[in-house]
Amino acid sequence: MKIATWNVNSIRVRQPHVIEWLNNNYVDALCLQETKVVDENFPKNTFEKLGYYVYVYGQKAYNGVAILSRYPLENVNIGFTSIVKDSLVEEFDKQKRIITGILNGVRIINLYVPNGASIGSEKYNYKLRWLKVLKRYLTEILDQPNHGLCVCGDFNIALEDKDIYDSKSKDNHIMSSQLEREALKDILSLGLKDVFRKFISEGNYFSWWDYRASGFKHNRGWRIDHQYLTPELYRKALSCTIDIEPRKLVRPSDHAPVIVEF
Repeated sequence: MKIATWNVNSIRVRQPHVIEWLNNNYVDALCLQETKVVDENFPKNTFEKLGYYVYVYGQKAYNGVAILSRYPLENVNIGFTSIVKDSLVEEFDKQKRIITGILNGVRIINLYVPNGASIGSEKYNYKLRWLKVLKRYLTEILDQPNHGLCVCGDFNIALEDKDIYDSKSKDNHIMSSQLEREALKDILSLGLKDVFRKFISEGNYFSWWDYRASGFKHNRGWRIDHQYLTPELYRKALSCTIDIEPRKLVRPSDHAPVIVEF
């Protein structure tokens, strides 16, 4: 099975890129983030004609996630409150950031973690609280009947220094601060493994490059898009790659697809 994750930074703008990529790359499921469109305006028909079942959870101009699948998904759930039955969690579903479904015995969880804006800001504190809710959500899912778990998406966190082209000021930079990394490590302690690092241990591999200052041209990137697997799937994993070709296109997303095969 192949599962890809890709922050497309607007599905309507990047639709031709996604179509081209799917035509050239067979995947069983493609998880999209930052679709930036309400559900009724997502171009479902386009992708259904390509042979995909389409599951969406979006909002206007911001956020939004979707899963394109070669086969129907089972037990599709959107938002945190579909799993975590707690009224205190409801505020986190105002932003459409998480969708899940089961494909051939594998539960796919597609998420878009908040960016956080700047350290110490209101949005930063929201990000840390969102990550705590994510841990509760994953704990609930792991307590359900056993399925292999693939948790993927734009995490907006570079877990290690080697995931950043220049880590000198990492402690004072959003996406690499100590509290963000600790929050992600706490989530991974549930039993999730970074499958990219099963195959590639060295640095200088990135999934996001800032549009500014020719970030991609000079490979000034960050690895913030991740594929995390539960132990059994991790053992079965055959590869995990970052496809930088779409980042070379005209008007690209600032992210590249990350593909896992097991």
